[in-house]
Amino acid sequence: MFRISQFMHELAKAEASGEYPPPTRRRSEGDGPGGPVVIWNLIRRCNLTCKHCYAFSADHDYPGELTLQQVFDVMDDLKAFRVPALILSGGEPLLRPDIFEIAERAKALKFYVGLSTNGTLIDEPLAHRIHEHGFDYVGISLDGIGATHDKFRRLEGAFDKSLAAVRHLQKLGTKVGLRFTMTDLNAHDLPNLLQLMRDEGVDKFYFSHLNYAGRGNIHRGKDARHIATRQALDLLYDTAWKDAQAGGHHEYVTGNNDADGVYLLQWVEKHLPQWTDAVRQRLIAWGGNSSGVNIANIDNLGDVHPDTMWWHYGLGNVKARPFSEIWQDTSDPLMAGLKAKPRPVKGRCGDCLHFAICGGNTRVRAQQVTGDAWQEDPGCYLTDEEIGVVGGGERVETTAFSARRQGSPQPLEQ
Repeated sequence: MFRISQFMHELAKAEASGEYPPPTRRRSEGDGPGGPVVIWNLIRRCNLTCKHCYAFSADHDYPGELTLQQVFDVMDDLKAFRVPALILSGGEPLLRPDIFEIAERAKALKFYVGLSTNGTLIDEPLAHRIHEHGFDYVGISLDGIGATHDKFRRLEGAFDKSLAAVRHLQKLGTKVGLRFTMTDLNAHDLPNLLQLMRDEGVDKFYFSHLNYAGRGNIHRGKDARHIATRQALDLLYDTAWKDAQAGGHHEYVTGNNDADGVYLLQWVEKHLPQWTDAVRQRLIAWGGNSSGVNIANIDNLGDVHPDTMWWHYGLGNVKARPFSEIWQDTSDPLMAGLKAKPRPVKGRCGDCLHFAICGGNTRVRAQQVTGDAWQEDPGCYLTDEEIGVVGGGERVETTAFSARRQGSPQPLEQ
């Protein structure tokens, strides 16, 4: 996840004080205690059949899902492994009858607990239950305004139900975020969704690039053109900057395309060039993609994946082996590569001057398109000139802010 607002608030403070904060190093494995953030698909069943679902969910039960006791046992292992946060997801997690027992146990163990939901089931009484169980954050997916959202969710009235859920939770004081996955079929609604966020007083906006997994893989031909992606990010960066300048509290984040960090650097060079070098060091400290390192996924059957977009690639199952052991096992070639410093990427990604910032971007897109997880990421929207690569893979320095790969960024890794 790329936290745009964090950078914008730091820039606003730097403009006011004349000093930019020193880079803070992202914790990496082997760098002190602490496991990854775990996105946990507790149930595959869903009341919707969304076009871009990575889980191919439908409205029926799936055999072999973890029992409540198995969930508790895994949770104990995660706690011992010092996992800081659990994001409870699905399918639709609110269809799991014991979801509140799971949430209660997670809060008792002092996890940060998020809920990822489509929101259509959340009426006022259910919103009260969610609030009473102390969820730290509830992310509700909106794919556009009105009919656009309903078309993606394949349910007439889905937008109204999800918006009502936002309002119920906002009224109670539960932190809510809007989640938006952009394709060329809904890109036109991004400005309206950002306005909706402000109008409704929503705390957070999560912009997800389309990843090639599940139904998202089938529909990758409808992925937004790179120019539309850049326009969307221009809007997000400008919106977040205005919010930071005004002392606002809104959070703007992106996911599934770590080229966003390099694109932010270009934004800074254009608008606030005096902070280019400081921001570049901050971005190197961030380190880009962390699938298989600081982000993990457990699916409804207990299979462990490097992140939620790798459902077609299992690392082991928590019914047979503790998550903590699976996660540290680098005998698996994919995990060995994801944890390598630097990762063994090829093509444009391997030659990119900004590798230290994005870390080679999202490996699952490369794997889905080419069959090789280490090939260049086809979702990178930066031009050859912007990443310092010209014909034949030759690398050239093209801008003042070029962050040369130079192996791995030392000592500011991930």
